[in-house]
Amino acid sequence: MTALISLHNNVLGKVDLASNWLTPTLARLVFVAVLLVYYWNSAMLKIDGSIFSPSAGAFGQIFPKAAEAVLYDVSQMTFFQRVIIFFGTVAEFVLPALLLVGLFTRLAALGMIGFVWVQTLVDITGHGAKLGSFFTSTVNNADVLLGDRTMWTFLFLVIVINGAGPISLDRILRLK
Repeated sequence: MTALISLHNNVLGKVDLASNWLTPTLARLVFVAVLLVYYWNSAMLKIDGSIFSPSAGAFGQIFPKAAEAVLYDVSQMTFFQRVIIFFGTVAEFVLPALLLVGLFTRLAALGMIGFVWVQTLVDITGHGAKLGSFFTSTVNNADVLLGDRTMWTFLFLVIVINGAGPISLDRILRLK
């Protein structure tokens, strides 16, 4: 038993020593592998030729009820809706890019937390998605929204708390 405890302490002690750089590096790597393309594809659906020309898809994604009421006619968008769509689209491009390269990483991760929960609010109020609940198990994915968005938030919190890690522009620029 002593040998097992010693092996455990030796192996996990090395992991513990590496956690300062390993945890934030892996968090950014998981973000890039799982969510980067998701957000960039979503942003691409919102533009019609240029970032200053929102698509009917943007109107429908961000203001679904208003878009449906005017049959997705983008010329019917208000100035306020255009501003929200513009900044939301920019955020979907810029925040993931900052996380990818590790620049202003903590602020970008904090911004992504806000973005995720605004996205969730729109999904529920505008698209009729069900939030679901914790501690449930479903086969048909009916209750996964809360779980998914909580996991995404946790991933971003790891980055907010630990920074970008050693392979980042933050480290090169000493922004930590």
